[in-house]
Amino acid sequence: MSLEFFLDNPEWLWIMTVFYDLLIVVGLFYFFGKNGLYVAVILGIVLGNLQGGKVSDLEVFGYTFTVSMGAIMYSGIYFATDLMNEKYGRSFANEAVILGALANVVVMATLVLSTYYLPSEIAKSSDAVHEAISTLAFYSPMFVIGSLTAYLISQTFDVWLFHKLKVVTKGKYLWLRNNVSTLSSQALDTFIYTFVWVLAGDLTFFVALSIAMTKYIFKIFIALLDTIFIYIVKDVRND
Repeated sequence: MSLEFFLDNPEWLWIMTVFYDLLIVVGLFYFFGKNGLYVAVILGIVLGNLQGGKVSDLEVFGYTFTVSMGAIMYSGIYFATDLMNEKYGRSFANEAVILGALANVVVMATLVLSTYYLPSEIAKSSDAVHEAISTLAFYSPMFVIGSLTAYLISQTFDVWLFHKLKVVTKGKYLWLRNNVSTLSSQALDTFIYTFVWVLAGDLTFFVALSIAMTKYIFKIFIALLDTIFIYIVKDVRND
């Protein structure tokens, strides 16, 4: 499919990216079990932050919905931690959250460190690569710190709420536990990040909230979809 096709039909780009994201989690869990889910969480936060500036617009009834690739990749983390929580317990899910945060810090620190190295004179693309890395490394500190804060708070809440609901429901109603914990923590993440946009950018609170709510509507779709996936894959491994 060409670039022009996805520009004209962004909904297909969104759908393809969502399935791509969820299937990464499924594949890692199927082949590597618990360790695969650790990797899925790390990939989710690192790729989500790196792709946060890549967006796609879709106009529906005169209203433009803007969704970033980063938001889609980030949403897969909730699927991974809920699956981890269901299969292996709360403590392992919390470990995955912490590992994701640490991985993000290490990646950003490494990017910053790499900017002190000069671009190679041998490779023709070195200057462009160096400039791109510098842009990523010195992206707004407020966004970096805010994103990490929102991640830690919302993911920790998601793990806690999923476990609490599992105790209350005595392990039943997985669909309810998955959706309530994910949608609640996604709302918390969106609310925190709204303040980050206001503090770091030129947006007013209501404009930032309007953008955030648009993204949250799309996150609801992903949460409902990953419920189907969690039922499909939860019993493929018995470790």
